[in-house]
Amino acid sequence: MSQIIAFSGKGGTGKTTLAGLTVRYLIEKTGKAILAVDADSNSCLNEALGVSVHATIGGIRESALATIRAGQRPGGMSTDELFDYQVQTSIVEAKGFDLLVMGRPEGPGCYCAANNIIRKYTDKMADDYSYVVIDNEAGMEHLSRRTTHKVGVMFIVSDPTIKGIKTARRINELIEELGLDIVNRRLIINRVKADEGSALKEADEADDLTVAGLIPEDGVISSLDLRGRPVFDIPAESASLQAVYSVLDTVLY
Repeated sequence: MSQIIAFSGKGGTGKTTLAGLTVRYLIEKTGKAILAVDADSNSCLNEALGVSVHATIGGIRESALATIRAGQRPGGMSTDELFDYQVQTSIVEAKGFDLLVMGRPEGPGCYCAANNIIRKYTDKMADDYSYVVIDNEAGMEHLSRRTTHKVGVMFIVSDPTIKGIKTARRINELIEELGLDIVNRRLIINRVKADEGSALKEADEADDLTVAGLIPEDGVISSLDLRGRPVFDIPAESASLQAVYSVLDTVLY
């Protein structure tokens, strides 16, 4: 049975970097099979992990529908068989992990179909991996109605701002409203300078948001981000990396 670890939070809080660092942590600590899922339509988890993407779920859906409409379904495949084949070929295989990316639909319309597909295949593939790390948008569309696998840990990520904290609270409320099957919920306050996170930590825990940790602002990570370098290039002595690893040591084990 796989352990599912999900990240959510408003844009710009650094949740994708934290998701990438979690993949790095699991590779280093466990050596077990890991599936990383970029369920954010603004896909950039691959960049954090230093791999290229050759296909996305959004693109696959448009391509498959065009193939079906043109009557060019290979070998008489059913629609489900065609999707299965194309999703399997879209998986990025890297050293220590595989990656599945939602991406943006190429045609007009909402993301509902892409959301449904990535949810279906995350469930379907989860048993082949010891760990699944999901980078979500602030919304819970990718996790709603999930019935096959429980989410072991949801890390809600905020920066030390009122907007970030309000978004974290709304996400926490939405989890309750949707009745999502999430075993543990933890807040991470990222990019904290000096003692600015202490008051926020107290306020959040008063609102039933358990704070897993405060991650310090790190110029090294900012510099690597500017140069498009992956999380694997962050030095082991980095204060923020050590803080993230400490959180994961506490929450996952």
